[in-house]
Order: sequence, then structure tokens, then C-alpha cells
Amino acid sequence: MVFSSLYFLVYFLPAFLLIYSLLPKQKAVKNITILLASIFFYSWGGPKFIFVILGVTLLDFILVRAMDSSANERRRKLLLVLSLSMNLGLLFYFKYFNFFIDNLNAATHLFGSNTIHVAKILLPIGISFYTFESITYVVDVYRRVHKPLDNFWDYQLYILFFPKLIAGPIVRFASASVRRY
Repeated sequence: MVFSSLYFLVYFLPAFLLIYSLLPKQKAVKNITILLASIFFYSWGGPKFIFVILGVTLLDFILVRAMDSSANERRRKLLLVLSLSMNLGLLFYFKYFNFFIDNLNAATHLFGSNTIHVAKILLPIGISFYTFESITYVVDVYRRVHKPLDNFWDYQLYILFFPKLIAGPIVRFASASVRRY
């Protein structure tokens, strides 16, 4: 779903705003509503990819909490590298794998070699945005600029917040406040 589509403008946004305005003024209830709307919004454009983003955010949440609680600097760096590798690996796989295979095939074709046949990989919506938002969170916690979030659902909301999920902007975690929503 894109912001300029009829589904978004006529159905999703008015329904979300109506439901949100009728909710009690409790932060937790409003945050859960925004998170559920964000999951629905993301699922609309790529239903099978919602599991990728939910899984990656769960692993990042666990890795960052372990990194923050560790007093061993070597272990902290290992967990940082693991998280960054996972995030950048997924970005590379989904966004650039087809590009590299196509170029490799073009180069091998020049030398009369066989081409590599792989299925085309579909690109999850907003993968760059949520990858870099995850990285800002991991790096800010590693640098001890910000404490890790205690609540997994608040972290999910930071990553999946639908008004910025597919169009940005990418914000540093330290400058964003999940509590403001």
C-alpha cells in the first residue's frame, strides 16, 4: 500500500484515524493500535515479508539487550558485528543479489561460460529504511548513547511505524522517542 493509493486515502487512513481518536488516552493502548495498523499496512504490500521484518526485529532486540548487559567489550563487539551482519546481509540478499547475479552472468557470457540460474528474489517494501533504522538503534545502544528499550513492542513500533516505514526519513534512534507516539 502506498500513501497515494485509493486504499490508503479512502479506507486505511480514515479508519485508522477514527479508531485512534476513539481510543482511551492510555499510551500503551494507542501504541498497540499504531503497531497493529503498521503491521497491517506493511502486510498489505508484501504479506510474506512481514515475517522477515518481525523476525529480524526480534533477533535485533535480543542481541542488543545481550550486548548492553555484557561487561565484556569483546562480547559486545561480537554481538554488534552479528547484528550488523544480519541486517546488512538481508539488505544485500534482497536488494542486490539479483543485480550481482545478472552482472556475473553477463561477464561469464562474454567468455562463453554457462550462466547461473537462480529464481528472482522479490524485494520487501521499505527494506532499506527498516534496515538502517535497526542499525541506528544497535549502534546507539552499543555506543551507550541510549539504553535499549525494555519493551519489545516499543521497538517494533520504532521500526514498523507506518508513516515512515516505506518513505522515511531514516532517523537516529537517539533522536527519536518511541514514547512520543
